Amino acid sequence: MEISVLVLLISFVILLAMNVPIAFSIGISTILTMLFTIAPMPAVTTIAQRMATGINSFALLAIPFFILSGQLMGKGGIARRLIDFAKVLVGMFPGGLAYVNVMACMFFGAISGSAVAATSAIGGFMIPTMNKEGYDKNFNTAVTVTGSTTGLLIPPSNVLIVYSLASGGVSIAALFIAGYLPGILLGLGLILVAAIISLQRKYPVGEKVGILKGIKRLFDAIPSLLLVVIVIGGIIAGYFTATEASAVAVLYSLLLSVAIYREVKIKELPQIFLKTVETTAIVMLLIGTSSAMSWILSYENIPQNISASLIALTDSKIVILFIINVILLIVGTFMDMTPAVLIFTPIFLPVVVQLGIDPLHFGIMLVLNLCIGLCTPPVGSVLFVGCGIGKTNIASMTRALIPFYIIMVVVLMLVTYIPWISLVVPKLFGY
Repeated sequence: MEISVLVLLISFVILLAMNVPIAFSIGISTILTMLFTIAPMPAVTTIAQRMATGINSFALLAIPFFILSGQLMGKGGIARRLIDFAKVLVGMFPGGLAYVNVMACMFFGAISGSAVAATSAIGGFMIPTMNKEGYDKNFNTAVTVTGSTTGLLIPPSNVLIVYSLASGGVSIAALFIAGYLPGILLGLGLILVAAIISLQRKYPVGEKVGILKGIKRLFDAIPSLLLVVIVIGGIIAGYFTATEASAVAVLYSLLLSVAIYREVKIKELPQIFLKTVETTAIVMLLIGTSSAMSWILSYENIPQNISASLIALTDSKIVILFIINVILLIVGTFMDMTPAVLIFTPIFLPVVVQLGIDPLHFGIMLVLNLCIGLCTPPVGSVLFVGCGIGKTNIASMTRALIPFYIIMVVVLMLVTYIPWISLVVPKLFGY
């Protein structure tokens, strides 16, 4: 077992250091582990079989549909309408554009289910606007980058679907509902930090929107916000499953973008479909290779050994949860969310279940933890997108991000040690 762990870790770290894409790093290191520890001949065949098995899930069919829905929403003028609506709610306060940025990211992230899409769509408009108003560009980018992660907790969220698969069947509907309160709490925490910094730096007060104009903006935004109501409401009411809801989301976003808002032309649809296929292929490759790595870890009894070691180390639930969070925070700095969820859920879920922790609660804690990794170097995908849009660099961004990192960790600790935050809403709906 020691040899297999060494081969897996060393090869994986070396491949990452060589800038090999994460999916290939996972796949190659898994094959090397099999070659050294099991049997050379069937290694490639076995990995191929495990990859195929890993993506052979009805629940995963929801992912390409939600990706397509997010693509349509991103191109369909949704971001601008959500920003205008957010200005009505919080734009009149000192530093109001920072609050608008976070709230718009929350709205758009919830609709698109993608932190990268939210960073691109909202940041592409808000960062230049805030720059013109005299806000510091690193602060503006930090607000956008951290605010966009809230959409991974507020459903629909592809990563929660992945966790459902990795956990062996935690209800996707329950996970969707459970993400609301932690996601909103995270958004409020980011707004609080933005407010303190804005007051200290005396950033300008935003425009005060009149009642009639505010009502108009509300009605402009309602069709976009209805997507969440239709998708989640339909799942809760039992009209359709999460997978079927994703198809409904595509139909609704297509109707909204093409027929109602008319911001997407028919001739643009092939390019949108192509982009969806590219993104889906990347996600599915990550899921396939991560499933293969999870299998080799299980074959070598690594999850069981880690579980036994943690339990032997201490029987304190508080200490074990803290250790798991620290490990995940480190992992999140160099590994994408999808493989991290697929690889570490089988390792840590048995531990927390043995401690009496609800798998639903652990799933929200896991996703919130890994959201922080999206904003951290060296491989934070949202951080790189934000730096590109904000025309800044990671070194300059680090200082601006520190206060936001702190509040994200504070919210993580609250969610970790107060299960009520994750479980109260699902319990209200009978989950």
